[in-house]
Amino acid sequence: MAASIHGIAVRLSGLRKAYDGQQVLAGIDLDVPAGALVAIVGQSGQGKSVLLRQVIGLESPDAGSIEVGGIALDRWRALRSEDKPFRIAMVFQNAALLASLTVAENVGLRLAEHGHLSRTALRAEVRRLLAAVDLAGVEDKLPGELSGGMRKRVGIARALASDPELILYDEPTADLDPLLTEQIGLLIARIRCERGATQIIVTHNLALAQLIADRIAVLDAGRIVEYCTPEALRTSTNPLVQDFLRAAALGS
Repeated sequence: MAASIHGIAVRLSGLRKAYDGQQVLAGIDLDVPAGALVAIVGQSGQGKSVLLRQVIGLESPDAGSIEVGGIALDRWRALRSEDKPFRIAMVFQNAALLASLTVAENVGLRLAEHGHLSRTALRAEVRRLLAAVDLAGVEDKLPGELSGGMRKRVGIARALASDPELILYDEPTADLDPLLTEQIGLLIARIRCERGATQIIVTHNLALAQLIADRIAVLDAGRIVEYCTPEALRTSTNPLVQDFLRAAALGS
């Protein structure tokens, strides 16, 4: 557990989302305590990434409410950047780096936009952020020169640049081998310990969730069918959870 909590609580109530009449989220209720590390797991096509897009505000739910830090997400989004009482960052599945910019320019993009730092200070801050994700010395490389795991780390460093109280991850270990998956997972756990930020991770990788999360939410058919500690999940009597556990064991 982090020495001090820097994060914010997240509350989802009755969240629903449909596309072309197809219900994807069918009434999601979820409470994430401040400073928690929560994993949302489930088979492909169950609505995990859709749920994350609602929380970050990329899409609006058809029904239900989202509270972040005790205020409605819509209200938080409407505030000017300088008036926001906390910050939210997202790490995308493919890292979403700009191919024409160097690693340093990608990581420092948001810092440069605010213009509060001198060029020298900005460069130093970017180096600090990259060192924090074990990527010292790659500032001048282009994303195309990096491995998949390194690009994931750059995406995390860019998210950390705003010193967020809430970090959302969409499949942060997709397409990585087991060793790199474990390394990224341990990095996420370390960020939690060092910063105390609330973190929500969407993943199909149950082993990763069990390794680093405080609590795991199992999503099936647009509903959360279990929300408990990793230890409790292993002994769950819910038939859907048992099926997921068996499938995850076969795929490991």
